[in-house]
Amino acid sequence: MTKVEQTISAGPEPEAARGLLAAANLPTSDLTDKDLTSFFYCGPAASPSALIGLEIYGTEALLRSLVVDPSVRSIGLGSALVERAEIHAAKHGVGALYLLTTTAEAFFARRGYHRIDRAVAPAAIRSTREFAGLCPASSAFMLKRL
Repeated sequence: MTKVEQTISAGPEPEAARGLLAAANLPTSDLTDKDLTSFFYCGPAASPSALIGLEIYGTEALLRSLVVDPSVRSIGLGSALVERAEIHAAKHGVGALYLLTTTAEAFFARRGYHRIDRAVAPAAIRSTREFAGLCPASSAFMLKRL
């Protein structure tokens, strides 16, 4: 485990997480405090410097809201958070991770995700608020099999 991975915790403080997401123009309107218990973060819980969310629906999950504060980019936090979320998902029986992105398609492609047609999204993923309307239809819809 690298030094970066050792700094990852679960369940950031809700207002701090929402603040970091809002600063990056990522959706927050659908997040409840309970949802944020499935988020992983780096830095203090009261002011995380990076975080990622996971919504598990049986054997499928939505990876969401990866954000890294600009002041700590390019040191591996994003990669470490994605890896932590993937490990957590696999331990909980997830076989397919989906995500929507408008800005990070290349980042996720380098980590084994590939773009797929939104029409093939499973019902559980289609029913999320992020898929149904919070993310624009032009977002890349991506999949990684675990």
